[in-house]
Amino acid sequence: MPASPSTARAINDRLALRLLQEEGPLTAGQLKQLTGLSRPTVADLVERLTAAGLIDVVGEAGEQRRGPNAKLYGIVADRAHLAALDVRTEGVSVVVSDLLGRVLAEASVPIGDDTGTGPAVEQAVALVERTSKEAGADRLHTVGIGAPGLIDPATGDLRDSTGLPAWHRRLVAALAERLPGARVIVENETNLAARAEQRDGAARDRDDFVLLWLGHGTGAAVILDGRLRRGASGGTGEIGFLPVPGTAGLPSATDCEGGFHSLAGAAAIERLAEEYGVAAPRAGAGPWAAELVGAAVQEASGGVGPDGGAASTGDGAESDGGPGAGSAGGDVTPPEKPGREGVRAVDGTAGGGPAGPGPAGAGPSPEIRFLDALADRLAVGVASVVAVLDPGCVVLGGEVGQAGGAVLAARVEARIRRMSPLATEVRPSALGGGAVLRGALLTARDRAQDELFAPPER
Repeated sequence: MPASPSTARAINDRLALRLLQEEGPLTAGQLKQLTGLSRPTVADLVERLTAAGLIDVVGEAGEQRRGPNAKLYGIVADRAHLAALDVRTEGVSVVVSDLLGRVLAEASVPIGDDTGTGPAVEQAVALVERTSKEAGADRLHTVGIGAPGLIDPATGDLRDSTGLPAWHRRLVAALAERLPGARVIVENETNLAARAEQRDGAARDRDDFVLLWLGHGTGAAVILDGRLRRGASGGTGEIGFLPVPGTAGLPSATDCEGGFHSLAGAAAIERLAEEYGVAAPRAGAGPWAAELVGAAVQEASGGVGPDGGAASTGDGAESDGGPGAGSAGGDVTPPEKPGREGVRAVDGTAGGGPAGPGPAGAGPSPEIRFLDALADRLAVGVASVVAVLDPGCVVLGGEVGQAGGAVLAARVEARIRRMSPLATEVRPSALGGGAVLRGALLTARDRAQDELFAPPER
């Protein structure tokens, strides 16, 4: 059954707006070419979208012949302003953008553990208001928030979670109250990071992948068939609670201590670095673990950064340093029998243990042995994910995943090849800790455009 004229107009309008979003300003002639629509149909939709205040003439194409087709049309970026928040246990970061997602202002504020709920909420809300004013935004259309914890799939609300500050839940309500008319959306931080990696980062070519978040804490996000999977209670990806060998006990329903978090959380990585004598100065508000991993990668690579040049996988192979390090170029030959290296290593004793190396050339450096031990730990969690989901690709995200780069990713992939019959590519994050803010902004932009670009109700 053919679409009605109004439905056809709505479809054509959305197609043109999507092209203007993706390609930037276009002439009517370019819209005709890209959409395949007739010249009169394009002229009608340009007139309709201009009248609605959604697009406007933003310049002229560099054509010698002047005429209607030489006008460049673009989306009216200041039609709406958006905000994105990355809410952590230790503070808040904010960006404010226009409707196209171009960042106009950004800021952050630390919030100490001893700050009361009321003062913490006030600091965060005041930061959003100041940043909006700096961006020249009179009002915010949509606010996207990334926060740790579970999101109720039925209501979209942030659920009470043991161990997380009370001000997190209060902040959502306070923003809705102080920003009248704004649409406030809250989403799990790791889910937002995965969306950002899928749209703009390491997983742009993947419909199936898992993001393993490695920051202050641990988490995972599952993308299958191009869609984010939440689970029945919204808890898909709570990998910190995964029981693993090599810890002092088992996690509980209220505490992930004893689970994978105890192997791969920032505090655990910092203790592991101390065992191997790896040091780095504390810099910035991010996890110190990322600085330690970055320093180890640089030292192990002969002064080259995490993604520069060939890197040993810790298995006698080398990676080409690309986004899928260790998957295509590095010939990692598995042993005849898989063995139990990944399990033995979780207590930090694999690869010769934390004792210092002998004379020069007698053995791997402390940095290499630290990276090998860390890769052993991460492989335990990755192997569990691979066995259940078979995603084909795992992205090591967060500040630690980005600091480890292709060097760490190659080591983890080499271990997964030994531990699993399922082919799995392990990639480093392209966005690191900034993925949460990027994902929150993309979510806010999509929601605002869905509403503003919708055809008027008749």
